Amino acid sequence: MDVPRDQITTLMDHGLYTSAQMLGCFLVSSSAVNPETSPHIKAESLVLLGDALFREREHRRAIHTYKQALQHYKIIPRQNSTARISLSTSNRSSSPNSFNISAINENEVKFKIASCHCAINENVAALAEMEGIPSKARNLQMNLLMGKLHRNSRQNRAAIACYKECLRHCPYVIEAIIALAELGVTAKDILSLFPQTPNRSGRPPFDHFDSSRWLQRYVEAQCCIASNDYKGGLELFTELLQRFPNNIHILLEIAKVEAIIGKNDEAIMNFEKARSIDPHIITYMDEYAMLLMIKSDHLKLNKLVHDLLSIDPTRPEVFVALSAVWERKEERGALSYAEKSIRIDERHIPGYIMKGNLYLSMNRPEAAVVAFRGAQELKPDLRSYQGLVRSYLALSKIKEALYVAREAMKAMPQSAKALKLVGDVHASNSGGREKAKKFYESALRLESGYLGAALALAELHVMEGRTGDAISLLERYLKDWADDSLHVKLAQVFAATNMLQDALSHYQSALRLNLIQDVFQFSVLLNMCSPHLSFSFWPESYAIC
Repeated sequence: MDVPRDQITTLMDHGLYTSAQMLGCFLVSSSAVNPETSPHIKAESLVLLGDALFREREHRRAIHTYKQALQHYKIIPRQNSTARISLSTSNRSSSPNSFNISAINENEVKFKIASCHCAINENVAALAEMEGIPSKARNLQMNLLMGKLHRNSRQNRAAIACYKECLRHCPYVIEAIIALAELGVTAKDILSLFPQTPNRSGRPPFDHFDSSRWLQRYVEAQCCIASNDYKGGLELFTELLQRFPNNIHILLEIAKVEAIIGKNDEAIMNFEKARSIDPHIITYMDEYAMLLMIKSDHLKLNKLVHDLLSIDPTRPEVFVALSAVWERKEERGALSYAEKSIRIDERHIPGYIMKGNLYLSMNRPEAAVVAFRGAQELKPDLRSYQGLVRSYLALSKIKEALYVAREAMKAMPQSAKALKLVGDVHASNSGGREKAKKFYESALRLESGYLGAALALAELHVMEGRTGDAISLLERYLKDWADDSLHVKLAQVFAATNMLQDALSHYQSALRLNLIQDVFQFSVLLNMCSPHLSFSFWPESYAIC
């Protein structure tokens, strides 16, 4: 043969894929190989070229090349039809990303074609290709891909079956554990899949009560989070973190849950700890970006986005982070970035959450409903419930808002934030304020430090003319919580009762905590009072631009 196949193998083993695919072009076009008399050699050469094209991310060319290989494979004489297509003397795996396990057959080439379709988001074509592989012939990689494809197609029962098959082969396929938890499989059912056949030493390969007890805890934690038992999930993750200090994956899981349930300061701290261990993380960094946006910490947000762009500008997390940066500059630009994140990965929940919140800020609640519904269909969490309630209230659809809020309460019976959500709906009309008061008070009994419920209850007191109750409630919380929102709310209550000196004092405290959203209202109040009041308001270090 004019072109030695082993040289392409050597090039790919050294990561020289451009040279490999160029050399592959010589190999498949060599006149020394007669496709009619040596179809198996032609097929082998085409698969080699397809692998090089895959690694170069030329996925459509790779698909075309792999299919050509299958066509030649099918004309191999009957007596040789059971022979495997050997990719090279060094043996290769079924994955285009790996080249060092075993030779491949027709089913493995189909898997490569499906992998190419997945890479360019052609899930239907990928699934069709994978369904051509008999279930008994599927290996671990194939079952995992089948699970993902079925889930993307919302064929949940088929997805569960594939993910379960993965864990029967290997209990450490973390992706399968997370997917099964999110698909509603219980921790008990997941753990029952783990192999228990004794090995030569007489010990089972997976012992719940020995070295792999941490994996049992991990399964339980993921199932808690998936069932909206955030408190239980956080406790289990915290226990795991004690055994595996500075575990980046666990830190990120904890931070993500804290972001979802509104523990913003704790989430930011854990995201920053993870970044201090590995500054090149991208996973969940859009969640971190959205928290920085809420905190108006634009310096850290800009630095984060700069870092993410330098790591991998193609990831959906990067575009959500860009959306967070643009949110205060130009909402349409921010929206386009959020939409881009969803085009990259249509299952990327933060993209939908960001998109929904942007539509709300743009006074487009109908579009916000669609975005939050998109997030809910993937995985309902507190933020999508909150977004839907806000959207329906903006549309004056009280019945729909109440239905969603009650669904949240049903899904998260121990969540103070879910109780507050029902209270918010009742508070939106004068006839429901007494019910709202009960829900806010229940939320505070469940989580005494929940400032959102305290502020909402104080607002309700003001609406009902009970300003004294509002002031005493807020001042009680102020003893334990140095929070700018408490000072702003107190200032608003004092201003409404014409207690201007007290109002100014609390606005000053809010400014000293480095955040005030109601600067315009303060300036109006300042004009009302001056020059009748004498005070020194601005801290010396505080500058207004």
